[in-house]
Amino acid sequence: MNDYEAAQRPPLTLGVSPTPRLQLVRPWIHPAPPRALTNTDSGPGLTRLFRLRLQQSDLAVVGASVLTSTACAIIVQTPVDFADTALTHGFIVILVSLAWMLSLWVFRTRDSRVMGVGVTEYKRIVSASAMTFGLLAIGFVIAPIPAARWYFLIAFPLGLFGILLDRWLWRRWLVRRSELGLALSRVIVVGTRAEVEYVVRRVRKNSGAAYSVVGAVIEGGMPGDRSLGIPMSDDLDDVAARAAFLGADAVIVAGTPSGRPDYVHDLAWSLEGTATDLILATNLANVAGPRIHLRPVEGLPLIHVEIPQFEGAKHAFKRIFDIAVAGAATVILAPLFVVLAVLIKLDSPGPVLFTQERVGRDGKSFTMFKFRSMVTTAESELASLLAKNEGAGALFKLREDPRVTRIGRFIRKHSLDEFPQLLNILRGDMSIVGPRPPLPREVRDYEDHVHRRLYIRPGLTGMWQVNGRSTLDWEESVKLDLYYVENWSLVGDLIIIWRTLREVHSPMGAF
Repeated sequence: MNDYEAAQRPPLTLGVSPTPRLQLVRPWIHPAPPRALTNTDSGPGLTRLFRLRLQQSDLAVVGASVLTSTACAIIVQTPVDFADTALTHGFIVILVSLAWMLSLWVFRTRDSRVMGVGVTEYKRIVSASAMTFGLLAIGFVIAPIPAARWYFLIAFPLGLFGILLDRWLWRRWLVRRSELGLALSRVIVVGTRAEVEYVVRRVRKNSGAAYSVVGAVIEGGMPGDRSLGIPMSDDLDDVAARAAFLGADAVIVAGTPSGRPDYVHDLAWSLEGTATDLILATNLANVAGPRIHLRPVEGLPLIHVEIPQFEGAKHAFKRIFDIAVAGAATVILAPLFVVLAVLIKLDSPGPVLFTQERVGRDGKSFTMFKFRSMVTTAESELASLLAKNEGAGALFKLREDPRVTRIGRFIRKHSLDEFPQLLNILRGDMSIVGPRPPLPREVRDYEDHVHRRLYIRPGLTGMWQVNGRSTLDWEESVKLDLYYVENWSLVGDLIIIWRTLREVHSPMGAF
């Protein structure tokens, strides 16, 4: 029994088992939370504040974009036309703004379950905005509106970009709050030690300011153990009380305790009447939320998991997107390519471009282009450096690689050596976003499940590049790539592209 339990438990009578539902009403089971936990800048207080600020900023962005499009419509109209339609313009401004805000509410873009973490929030914003202007288009056809095109040409793209950028900036604000130990939800984790450690590690690494782990209940754990840096207990029947004591907003069940198939059901009962949510952590690897659906059958909750598809219209659209972006980027960056080519040629003898065989979709090999960042004898010198490999798994990386040239260190750090792969994208060998293109020797060492990385085209950038790159271990790199392969989306690709631009400017893990 740990200090918390000793202070809170009354003596138990032999032969009498306490009933969890009755415990909830006893004074000792709901001790006053520590003073620090009542801070309105964390937990529900922060959630309410954050939601209010999102609502206000959404309204400001929507209003500004609609007014801008209206101003453009007014400018191109004659004074007589404007005088005749002034009332109509005012009505349209209110209509479009209210419709857009209503759609953002209907699509639950400010739901506490999606705020501040993951891509679901961004996807809902795109869907809500598209739905708004789709319905407005139908309305404008039925009731012709003067200068309606300006709302589609200016308000829609400007407002959508503004909302997405605004949400991203608010996430940065949340991250700064999390550095002070504040989060939208304070949680405790329940399960075996291995399950708890895994969930705690993933939450701390990937949830940003969405969750803060403040405690754990470990099956068969040691009372008083603080090896995870949080208070821990081994009493599975005291989770509701511990959640109340620690001021937790939610309980994450990482796994069902052995021999207790009804544990989750009983825990849900014990949490009734409290403000604590119950969250179940699924062990379905590489499965994103949109692929999981709950289908109840006469009281039996069945989880339906959609099988990923690697063909069809969705992938055809991805190819169109790749061609458009790669073509535009090639034209825009052409002057930079010339400058880099001159610098590489002046820095060391040899060709400007480096070509290498890589493995693409379905295991087919292709020739990948890069700006040369090493000496021309780099391939022949590799064998002598294998013993110094700092890379993960089959991936070879060396922080102080003697084969890298002076200009090569700069272009590798900022990923400028990857730009010629735009040609690979136009040829159909690669995609803008996808798994890292592997070497043939790496593929030969793959375990069976890792071959799933080859189900889609490799990418110029991807999850690996924006989540630590060379600092990731092999297992983490594989998990990121497999997750992307099975759960990619256009909105997710846009977010990765945005994060890639940040990495180019402020690189992390590149060497």
